[in-house]
Amino acid sequence: MNKDGIYNRYVKRALDLLLGGIAFVIASPFLLLAMALLKVANKGAGVFFLQARPGLHGKIFHIIKFKTMTDERDVNGELLPDEQRLTKVGRFIRSTSIDELPQLFNVIKGDMSLIGPRPLLVEYLPLYSKEQARRHDVRPGISGWAQAHGRNALSWQKKFELDVWYVDHVSFWVDVQVILLTIKSVLMRSDISHEGEATMSKFDGNN
Repeated sequence: MNKDGIYNRYVKRALDLLLGGIAFVIASPFLLLAMALLKVANKGAGVFFLQARPGLHGKIFHIIKFKTMTDERDVNGELLPDEQRLTKVGRFIRSTSIDELPQLFNVIKGDMSLIGPRPLLVEYLPLYSKEQARRHDVRPGISGWAQAHGRNALSWQKKFELDVWYVDHVSFWVDVQVILLTIKSVLMRSDISHEGEATMSKFDGNN
């Protein structure tokens, strides 16, 4: 197992700061453009989406993403299904992974890494098996081994298997592979949604 190696403990964080800072500067024009488009498309629902997520060792932090859906509700005051609230602008921003760019701030802050298991919902914490919970032995990432091998098209079980594999094999070369595969996936806009869902169905401890 490599999770306690020199790369993961020291080099990876240094690269996150360096590359994350450079990426933030380069991405700034896209961030500003996305903010302007979403301000109109979201119909007053706001531009950013903040949500509590478990990070390294399960410590809770607030992830920052672009908000790609409106807050439209039905006659009973309940939010409409995700697919109905996802705007055309939001769909494009999500398909190109531009919605993930604000997480560069989380990376610079130290909540996240550029590469690691995706941070999931806090409500999932008590549902994980002991093996699945090992995904929190490293910092969560903007992209990860599971995202590079199927994104939202994967089953939850397969995602967790790939996350734990990454924890046991984290290295500079594995991270390079993730970056290259992520770029390919983004350019092809593949595996954005799970079948029948705008993104991915919720994990219930069994699926």
